[in-house]
Amino acid sequence: MRVFVEGVGLLGPGLANWREGREIMVGRKPYLSSPTAVPPPELLPAAERRRAGMPVKLALAVGREAFLDAGCDPAITSVVFSSSSSDGDILHRICEALSMPAREISPTNFMNSVHNVAAGYWSIATQSREPSTSLCVHDASFTAALLEAAVQVVIERKPVGVIAHDQPYPQPLHDLRPINDKFAVAMILAPSASRRSLATVEIVLGSNGGGETRMHEVELEKVRCNNPAARSLPFLSALARGVRDDLVLPYLDGCHLTVTVAPC
Repeated sequence: MRVFVEGVGLLGPGLANWREGREIMVGRKPYLSSPTAVPPPELLPAAERRRAGMPVKLALAVGREAFLDAGCDPAITSVVFSSSSSDGDILHRICEALSMPAREISPTNFMNSVHNVAAGYWSIATQSREPSTSLCVHDASFTAALLEAAVQVVIERKPVGVIAHDQPYPQPLHDLRPINDKFAVAMILAPSASRRSLATVEIVLGSNGGGETRMHEVELEKVRCNNPAARSLPFLSALARGVRDDLVLPYLDGCHLTVTVAPC
């Protein structure tokens, strides 16, 4: 499959946005680790803004950046969302409530616990009535979203957004599923090149034939390993450097994606 990247959004530890992240990945700025600073979800009305959890804030931040970068209207664009765990804080609060004698769960917590919560708030924020897909494939959640979006682009012949996000669990869940900081990435894929296109991307699904692509910079490799959504970093690095690169992204057991990124 061949698609074209039109815009990117990025947010993670020491990576405030795609513009700054690109400067770091090409070596023009040093990487300095710092906690992920998540902006408030200004796209939402006040009532929804108060109820929005961290997955929503992450998705809206990078989604807005990617769509602005691409000059694409989110109201008329389908989006594929992915997360390995959605809202860990909400899941923790629900588990605590169920351990109490009354077993009373807050309706707001229950509403925000569903895996497609980011997609729901996204449709409110952007006034979109286009289809959305929400995926969970453990550490391969970003890879699954990239594959699903590329399939939709090739079949439907129209742009599709990808938004991947993950956040840490609180204790004691953190011990069983350690994710060290928040990370989110978004990109707009298109069926044909335009003046905004950042790269051509060719995707092949195959059986495992080698190890996954890693980051050369030690600290960025730590970020990649510490958050499932950050498995996107080799892909983002190839986009930032603007050179041809062949990547291996892990997928389900026994499978991977071979992704060739090349300048347009």
